[in-house]
Amino acid sequence: MHPASQRPIASERTVAEPLDRAERDFVALGIAVAALILFIGLGGRVMSQVLRNWMGIDQPPDILLTNALLLNIALLIFGWRRYAELRLEVEARREAEEHARRLAESDPLTGCRNRRSVTPAIEEMLHVAARRKGEVALLLIDVDNFKTLNDRFGHKIGDAVLVETAERIHRMLPPDAILARMGGDEFACALIVEADGQAHADRVARDILGAISAPVSCEDDLIVDVTVSMGLTTSGQLGTNGAPPSADTLIHRADIAMYHAKKHGRDGSAWFEPQMESDARFRSALQTALRHGIERGEFIPYYEQQIDIQTGKLVGFEMLARWKSPEFGIVGPDMFIPMAEEMGVIAELSERLIAQALQDARSWDDGLTLSVNISPLQLRDPWFAHKLLRLLTESGFPPQRFEIEITESCLHENMGVVRAILTSLKNQGVCISLDDFGTGYSSLAQLRALPFDRLKIDRSFVTELAQAGTNAELVSAIVALGRGLGLPIVAEGIETDEALEALRALGEIKGQGYLYGRPEDAEATLRRLMEQAAREFPSETRKVG
Repeated sequence: MHPASQRPIASERTVAEPLDRAERDFVALGIAVAALILFIGLGGRVMSQVLRNWMGIDQPPDILLTNALLLNIALLIFGWRRYAELRLEVEARREAEEHARRLAESDPLTGCRNRRSVTPAIEEMLHVAARRKGEVALLLIDVDNFKTLNDRFGHKIGDAVLVETAERIHRMLPPDAILARMGGDEFACALIVEADGQAHADRVARDILGAISAPVSCEDDLIVDVTVSMGLTTSGQLGTNGAPPSADTLIHRADIAMYHAKKHGRDGSAWFEPQMESDARFRSALQTALRHGIERGEFIPYYEQQIDIQTGKLVGFEMLARWKSPEFGIVGPDMFIPMAEEMGVIAELSERLIAQALQDARSWDDGLTLSVNISPLQLRDPWFAHKLLRLLTESGFPPQRFEIEITESCLHENMGVVRAILTSLKNQGVCISLDDFGTGYSSLAQLRALPFDRLKIDRSFVTELAQAGTNAELVSAIVALGRGLGLPIVAEGIETDEALEALRALGEIKGQGYLYGRPEDAEATLRRLMEQAAREFPSETRKVG
């Protein structure tokens, strides 16, 4: 499919050497040549005697010479036939080995090189570039959100997208460039550019991004929008020892740059910078520590108060995760939650935290609720409701006092699975809250179709609520919408008295934020509840611990 990307490399020539020797089999060829020489010498003598005998001027040829001639003819036919058959056999074997080599070194779906063959090919390109006084530019390309595309449309559509993506990339590359599929949805391109050829590589990158951005037409009139993230580097970016980088180093650097492009919005490109490598090493160490931290119980639940803003009464807590790492100190959830989702350990982390929070909440007053945030990835698991109900059963915590919070992004996943999960939990008494309302794209139809119990206004609106303008009007509209749908409102991010007074003017709302105090661990939370109970009921015993 891509002949320029499949050009043989030097080491492959050794494979053909035994076949070349077999093709030039001097034994079979020598037999045929010797038989031919003998035929010429013997045949001339015998045939002349036969001719003269026919003319009546000589005796018949000697019987031994005649038999020798016949044997010589048979030997000549045998030798020549054997040599011809050997050539055909060698040709067939060469074709079979060439076919096997292509299968071993190319991707069967796209026809590009595969990861196995691309490294030696880039190494040879580096030598060629050095002779030309040029550089090798490497582009690593990853299809954005490919797993979601596969899950939504199926692997057949996913394969069609990969094939079309490979074709579009190939059309944008020069004839002597290398194109390889590194695995999954990742491609690598290598091309020779002039010294300090970043501008040339940038032009190629822009062409590729533009070509891929066009919608992909699939079967059944399905149109799929595809974007990619790209990392770039060149062999002109020397290593710390001042030596030119190897093919593996180029791939590693481009991979780091590609991840940087994904992290900063996708659908774009980024050049490798040395600082990225340090960041990548730190991230790798953090990922290792995170995985071990889950096993060692380094993640603990903290609790933020939820208050009835009209009465000031404590009505419940929201559980927030904190990571106390002996290596990195206190790590914020804005860092480790996305990392846990990317690593695929968010479900295990969340379930451990919820189990601990349920145990902590058993010692609270019976009127207090516990709410927890649920990752969108957890709602892709059809067994999530079963797992959550099992945790409630094992802890003995009443489902009616338990609430899960999901973000609007969850509504754009598999709606059938999400609806089944939420309905199952709702039927068991668990409350469902739509978190960060106003920042996503949920529709009124979704609000009515799914069994929500309340809406949470995003803190970005509440923070600026005291200032006259759009946010105040928007918060008022959200409260009116919730009232019209019969959904109570929770406002998060209350940090000033002005914001609190503005919310009080909107009616019955539950609120939370630093104005009521910072989130605390289980011990501090229990101590707060005991002190509050002592103030409110100095002569009575109340269940708080």
